[in-house]
Amino acid sequence: MHLRDRLTAFAFRPHLPRRRVRLRLTLIYGALFLVSGAGLLAITYALVDSRLSRPMRSSGGHLSAGTAGGIVHASAASAGLLGTQETELHQLLVNSGIALGAMLVVCIALGWIVAGRLLRPLRTITKAVRDISATSLHRRLALGGPDDELKELGDTFDGLLGRLDAAFRSQRQFVANASHELRTPLARQRTVGQVALRDPYATVESLRAVIERILAAGRQQERLIEALLTLSRGQAGIDRQEPFDLATVVDHVVHSRHEELERRGLAAHAALSSAPMAGDPRLIECLVVNLLDNAVRYNLDHGRVDILTATKAGAAVLSVVNTGPVVPASAVDRLLKPFQHVGRERTGHGDGLGLGLSIAEAIAIAHGGTLKLNPPPGGGLEVTVSFSAAAR
Repeated sequence: MHLRDRLTAFAFRPHLPRRRVRLRLTLIYGALFLVSGAGLLAITYALVDSRLSRPMRSSGGHLSAGTAGGIVHASAASAGLLGTQETELHQLLVNSGIALGAMLVVCIALGWIVAGRLLRPLRTITKAVRDISATSLHRRLALGGPDDELKELGDTFDGLLGRLDAAFRSQRQFVANASHELRTPLARQRTVGQVALRDPYATVESLRAVIERILAAGRQQERLIEALLTLSRGQAGIDRQEPFDLATVVDHVVHSRHEELERRGLAAHAALSSAPMAGDPRLIECLVVNLLDNAVRYNLDHGRVDILTATKAGAAVLSVVNTGPVVPASAVDRLLKPFQHVGRERTGHGDGLGLGLSIAEAIAIAHGGTLKLNPPPGGGLEVTVSFSAAAR
């Protein structure tokens, strides 16, 4: 095996990655100390050499005007002094090098210890990440110590765990609610079918009525599945953005619900100003349909629906306000959760799935917008969707 292959194999040993950063930091500490010590040693050597050479130069210049014997004697003295200085400088350099080497070993040892202490929070985070699973997202690191970058990293990780825990709990609750909503029409279909099969005196008319009830339950399932698919699509985001006018989409939806509004005796007032934006027009149409259907379904007989589109601060805004029963302010957040209703008066019509506002919020977020609910004191609900100017 070549030397390069051996080094590669050693670099990927299982035990090495745990200490690779610690070793790297230690080597960096040692290299910095070595460079600094060598620079300090060079400067000290130069200063000492300059200091020792100055008397000899001044002495040589003074004796150059004397007798020949004096010159010879001075030259011999200078040569002896020069040899002594070179010996002392050499000894100084050797001793300083030995001291530098000894301190380098001490620095590397201290660097290894300090690096280990600095990386201890990272080891705690790594161990926690390995231990935490989907069933233990409630755990937190709760790192102590000074308020530095490592503690900030731990707090950020705790925040991430909190958001994941909330998302998993919401997903489990959503699956449970969806399963319950789907199970109800299935159970109804099975019961109706079993009763019809056990009836020995079944007639064509009774069997026709049973089939119509089964088809009605099937249509309810289709509506629920379609709503769930729309909600999933809205939460997945949009792949491409297409420019369009929000007012045009809203006007089309309002006209398509004209008969329903007349049947309920509701007065619809639309103030549609041009509101250009970018996104998926089909999803935005689903958003408007759900908001308008929600305003019609949970309204008073002979009530009112106000629809408004405008542009504020460069962003498209949609507002839908309806009359209706009073919605407690404490229950507003529940309305944005799937399969959630508030009060029997909001479910009296029996045709709501509890997904309309959830779908609308998911579509708004996918387009970089926000959906806010405001219950007026006199009853009803005001829904405002603001699309960010960046999404245009």
